[in-house]
Amino acid sequence: MAEQQQNPLELPKNAVRLGWVSLWTDLGAEMMAPLLPMLLAGMGSSGATWIGVIEGGADGLASLLKRYSGRLSDRLPRRKPLVVAGYGLASLVRPLMTLVTAPWHVLAIRLTDRVGKGIRTAPRDALLADCAHKGQEGRVFGFQRSMDHAGAVGGPLVAAGLLHLGWSLPAIFALTIIPSAFAVIEAMRIEEPEAKQRTAQAATSQPLPGRLRSFVWIIGLFALGNSPDALLLLRAKELGAPAAALPLLWSGLHVVKVLSSRWGGAWADRVPKTRMVLSGWMVYALCYLAFAQVADLHLLVGIFAFYGLYHGLCEPAEKALVKELVPAELRGQAYGAYHFATGIAALPAGLLAGWLWQHYGAPAALGFGAAVAAAASALLVVWQRADRPQSAQL
Repeated sequence: MAEQQQNPLELPKNAVRLGWVSLWTDLGAEMMAPLLPMLLAGMGSSGATWIGVIEGGADGLASLLKRYSGRLSDRLPRRKPLVVAGYGLASLVRPLMTLVTAPWHVLAIRLTDRVGKGIRTAPRDALLADCAHKGQEGRVFGFQRSMDHAGAVGGPLVAAGLLHLGWSLPAIFALTIIPSAFAVIEAMRIEEPEAKQRTAQAATSQPLPGRLRSFVWIIGLFALGNSPDALLLLRAKELGAPAAALPLLWSGLHVVKVLSSRWGGAWADRVPKTRMVLSGWMVYALCYLAFAQVADLHLLVGIFAFYGLYHGLCEPAEKALVKELVPAELRGQAYGAYHFATGIAALPAGLLAGWLWQHYGAPAALGFGAAVAAAASALLVVWQRADRPQSAQL
């Protein structure tokens, strides 16, 4: 422990293990994600509305569970059982995608998959916050996010390679059981910090700090305009991208996320975290405006790469900031509230984006996302200035 404190660049063992859990999990999940438009197209339901319903509904359900699993993890002596259970459920249900014959089957499996995510996410982030020493929170969360995105790089590449070899979609979906099993095995190696025993005894029903709650509300507003990334693949398809290129485009996006998450996590420990979040939101707004207007497929590829910077700038900084805004005994509840705000907006965001896309075209849907991001950025500036002595420390 002392050695880790003397060297803040050395990541705790739990952070490394949870990073590998995230990599294996996303490897399996992202083998499927870019193939869903093709699967739905084979059922005669290739429109943006079904994509919005499936992705938004799945994330919306997960957000409800994150709120309560985070609170529960504060009251239990160990967070690990919730983390393992969540990854285990997703591992069991994901290969069932091989049996689907209708769009509602896809929705049911995605919803069950996201139940697992809802159970595990807030306790996992609280576990990361528990093991991170002061001054390395950004690196810890940046590493986890980079490993998560690394799995998302490999998943589409594996899917593209198997498609090229002539594998069917059901066969590829069945193969996801292998990385999912590795994720569960690695999750079982997590060691619960001794300090968690004390915070479990101290956890009460006290409300979250007001400053954390207001930050979460602003996060929720931004999420309301954050449509599913799967719609960006639909945009590429509209501009003439071949089906086999969609997994490659998805993988390339996550390569940028991997690199920017490590870089963004390191910077989040050095500069004001609100500044990092604002920078990411402005990148998001600019990219969505560009996605709305682009007419050339090659230019869209470049915008995809730039868009990946948004994730690296925001994700580690937001999660590190949540830790700073609450006491240790409320971390699970705080991360539950954070994920609830981002997830509960996913369903209306997906439905609204899909509806706008279907009736008014891509520019209307993507332009709406950019406008909401700009509005949330303005509110975050006000939030930061509301308590200058405290925000100066952030």
